[in-house]
Formats: sequence, structure tokens, C-alpha cells
Amino acid sequence: MPPRSRAELRRLHFINALFAHATGQDLYLAEQIKAAIALSLSDLEEQLAADPGSAEKYDAAFNAAAAELLARLFTRQPRHGFFHWDASLTLAAATPLFTRAEIMTGLRQLAPFRDATLLVTNLRPALIPPGRRATPRRMRDYEEALGFIRDLAAARSVRGSNLQLLFL
Repeated sequence: MPPRSRAELRRLHFINALFAHATGQDLYLAEQIKAAIALSLSDLEEQLAADPGSAEKYDAAFNAAAAELLARLFTRQPRHGFFHWDASLTLAAATPLFTRAEIMTGLRQLAPFRDATLLVTNLRPALIPPGRRATPRRMRDYEEALGFIRDLAAARSVRGSNLQLLFL
């Protein structure tokens, strides 16, 4: 078996962490989930083999497919709440005002559940666009957005609930 690339190992550990409740930290099961997602993206995988510069496009598609699979998994668990916010849906989505509105909407939706997961995707690409420099100001905005979401979730979640906050 040929050695795995760095990107493949990163994806495997990403899937293992994201689906830990389903895999029980078993890398074999995580590999099966990763292979299923990769199979659904086989056309992009062929493009990646032909053009290694399209790795960012493949990574974004892989993350989106993993988020969709996670959403499907949680919708089948009626006692576990799930809310997904994609920060890149609009140009203004990652600004503090819209971030607060979206996170508050998610927290209101998750309030009835004792166990819940709040998934935030594409926050980094929304604040630090691919192909653009990661300037100190953009990095600071990203770190502030992460802290703001964490603090808001801690302050506004229901006491005694178990809220998992995931950033992809």
C-alpha cells in the first residue's frame, strides 16, 4: 500500500473527529466514511489528478459533502438538535451583525434539545478569501469572529445543555 499524502491524512483525521460519535474513534470506520465521500466526488478527484492546483476546490467540495452527511445523520436522531450555518452564503454573512443574527437563530432552534450540534462552515474563506493574502487585519477579524461565536454560544445556550460547536 503506497504511503498516504498529507491531504489524505488530514481528511481522514477530519472525518474521524467529525464523526467520532458514530465511529468511536475507529480509523477503519472513518476511512470507510472518507472513501464514501470521495466516491461521491470522483469527478473532482479526476480533475485533481489532472490539475493539482485545484486542491482547494476539492477540499471545499469534500468539506461540503461531509457537512451534508453530518446534517443527514443528525436529522435522524430526534433527540439531538442540529443547526448548520454556512458563512459564505452572502458577502455580508460573516460580518458581526449577520453572524450574531445567524448564530442566535441557530441557538433558538437548538434550545429545546439537551444535546445539540452547531456547525459553522466556511467562516475562514468568508473572512480570508482564497487567493488573497492573509493580512494581519483579516487574521484578526477571523480570530475575533471565532471568539465572538464561542462567547455568544456560551452565553445564550440553555443552561445544562450539551452544545457542540464545530467549525469547518
